[in-house]
Amino acid sequence: MARQHVAKKAAQFTESVIREMTRLAQRHGAVNLAQGFPDFPADPRLKKAACEAIQADVNQYAVTWGAPALREALARKYRKYNGMEVRPDTDVTVTCGATEAMISALLAVIDPGDEVVIFEPHYENYGPDVILSGATPRFVHLREPDWTFDENEVAKAFNKRTKAIVINTPNNPTGKVFTRGELAFLAGLCRKWDVLAITDEVYEHIVYEGKHVSIASLDGMAERTITTSSLSKTFCITGWRLGTCVAPEKITGAIRKVHDFLTVGAPHPLQVAAAKLMDDPGTLFEDLAGEYRERRELFYPGLVEADLRPLRKPAGAYYVMCDIARFGFPDDTAFAQWLVKDGGIACVPGSSFYVDPSQGRTKVRFAFCKKLETLRAARRKLLDLPTPAAKR
Repeated sequence: MARQHVAKKAAQFTESVIREMTRLAQRHGAVNLAQGFPDFPADPRLKKAACEAIQADVNQYAVTWGAPALREALARKYRKYNGMEVRPDTDVTVTCGATEAMISALLAVIDPGDEVVIFEPHYENYGPDVILSGATPRFVHLREPDWTFDENEVAKAFNKRTKAIVINTPNNPTGKVFTRGELAFLAGLCRKWDVLAITDEVYEHIVYEGKHVSIASLDGMAERTITTSSLSKTFCITGWRLGTCVAPEKITGAIRKVHDFLTVGAPHPLQVAAAKLMDDPGTLFEDLAGEYRERRELFYPGLVEADLRPLRKPAGAYYVMCDIARFGFPDDTAFAQWLVKDGGIACVPGSSFYVDPSQGRTKVRFAFCKKLETLRAARRKLLDLPTPAAKR
C-alpha cells in the first residue's frame, strides 16, 4: 500500500473560501465585497513614515517579538483605550498579522487532547488553527437574528478538557459586539474551569452600537487572557501584516518562542512607521467608527432594496450576513458563483463560517470596507441583478 504523504490534519479543512472569492472577483472584473480589505489609501502620515524608515536603512531584523517603539506605543494604546495594564517588554509580541497572532497563541498553549470552544458562525481560520494545534474544536451557536448565545449551551461546552475559548468581538462575520454582561458570563466560566480566553479584537475601533470591551480588562481575566489584534483594519494596511498579541509574561514567553520559529518577525521598517502613528493618532481611533458608519448607512439599504434580506444591521466591524433563500439556488456556493459571474459582485458563501456547511446554505456575507463610490457601484449592481437561471 502506498504511503499517504499528506497529513490527516491538513485533510480536515479546505483552502480559504474568502481568498478564493477574491480570485474569482479579479477573474471576472467584479466588485470585491468578499474579502475584508479597504480599497482606499492608508493615512499619508503612515506612508511617509514607512518611506523614511526605508530610506534610513531600517532594513534588517527587528527584535524578534517587535520593535521596542511599537511595543511601547501599543502598551500606551491598550492602557488608554482598552483599560489594560500592559508591559511592553514582557507582555507584547508583534506578529505577522492577527492571523499569525492567533495560530502562535494556540500553538503556545494547546496540547493534544485539549478542547477549544468556538462560537459559530466564525471567521474561517479558527477551526483550522485549532486542528493544527492538536486540539478538538467545540462549536457553540450564535443565534439569529441578534447573534446571541444560550448560556446553558455555552456552559455545557466547558469541561475538564477545555483549554481555551476563542472570542471574536466585534465579530466577523456577524457584526455582533459582545456586551459587558456576556463577556462577564464567559469570564466566569473561564475562572471556574481554569480556561484561557483567546480574543480576536481586530475590529475593536469599529463599533456603531454599544461599546467594545476587552475581556482582559474584567476582574480576574488579565492573567488568563491572550488578546490578539492587528493594525490591518484600524490603519487600513492589511498588506503590511502587523499583528499584536498581548498576554501574561509566562504565556508571552511561550508565544514568542512559537512566533520566532514560525516567522522570525514582522517587517521592521513598517513597525517603525506604525509606531509613529500609533503614538500620535490624532482622532483616528475616534473617527474610524463614524467613517464606517457612513459606509454602513449607504450600503445596508441597498441590500434591503435588492431583497437580499440582511439578518441584522451590524453593531460593529464591517460585514453583513444575508439570507439568499428566495433566489432558489441549491446552496450558497452556487449563489456566490452566480453573483460574481453574472451580477458583478463578489461575496462569501455562508457555509465557510460553519462546521456544518448546511447551516450556511442560505447565507452569504458582504464586506462594506470600501470607498463610497465602490459601494454606490455595488448598490447599483444589486438593484439591477439579472434573473437567476434557476428562476427563468
